[in-house]
Amino acid sequence: MRKRVGYFDGTEPALLTELICDGYDTVPVSNGLDNHGQTARLINDQNRYDLLIAPLHKIYAAELRPNDVVTYQEVIRLCRTYSIPLLIAVPQALQERAVALLGELPEVVRLADKSEMIDVAHELLRH
Repeated sequence: MRKRVGYFDGTEPALLTELICDGYDTVPVSNGLDNHGQTARLINDQNRYDLLIAPLHKIYAAELRPNDVVTYQEVIRLCRTYSIPLLIAVPQALQERAVALLGELPEVVRLADKSEMIDVAHELLRH
């Protein structure tokens, strides 16, 4: 059975194409605002992913947001609950600032620069 990679809008198309060519299925996931696939809140043990990929701006919602927008805390909680690695695209130069925004990151969360996304994705999918 092929592994499933859920991705939020804004994920690099070349990365998704390479993952498909490498034998993984890619499925759009929504933050609740952009209507880009199934809302992340519906992830459960029956329809889980083997990896979630998101640009930071798609999961880090502003404080004043509609109630239907999924927060980064919810995404991280879902990933921890169902043991789904979360790969967040953040340029290397901004990673320290991203950690300051997100707080202490659990083991299931990895930040990666665009140049290393495919290598990190493969590493996470092998486990």
